Amino acid sequence: MHSAITACEERMKKTVISLREGYAALRTGRASPALFDKIRVDYYGEKTVLNQVANISAPEARLLVIQPWDKALIGEIEKAIRTSDLSLNPSNDGKVIRIAVPPLTEERRKELVKQAKAQAEQGRVAVRNIRRDGNEELKKLLKDKELTEDEESKSSEGLQKLTDAYIKQIDQALEEKETEIMEI
Repeated sequence: MHSAITACEERMKKTVISLREGYAALRTGRASPALFDKIRVDYYGEKTVLNQVANISAPEARLLVIQPWDKALIGEIEKAIRTSDLSLNPSNDGKVIRIAVPPLTEERRKELVKQAKAQAEQGRVAVRNIRRDGNEELKKLLKDKELTEDEESKSSEGLQKLTDAYIKQIDQALEEKETEIMEI
């Protein structure tokens, strides 16, 4: 396999990983510490990811507990959660923050599925753009006589198979996320 194709495969792999990470932060009716992956807290003047300043656990299906390593951060953590787009209401007892995760309404579930579909489509477009870049690179190599027409044709076919495989992974990730969102 040509190095141009290997580079494309790496980029496609990163696209799928990025999509899955985005899905982890999409709120479902189930409590998940991954909800807070994108939340940053002001930690002595530095914006720091929440899971780097606190222990986050889900002791029950609809409860999250955040235990900051520095108790002085409780107010900052609560503020960061309240101002996020998660629509969660944290409460604290001075030591830990508890967050009851309410079940999602049917309307909210449909909205989340729409978001998941949009993210999947962005992923598909990214994979197709990577394929296009790879094909342009192959055409350039052919023009520069670094590849024969047969090699270019085989590489192009290989690139299409890779594209199909990664789009299938994206579709599978979407299907899993949709199922998770629609669970009651």
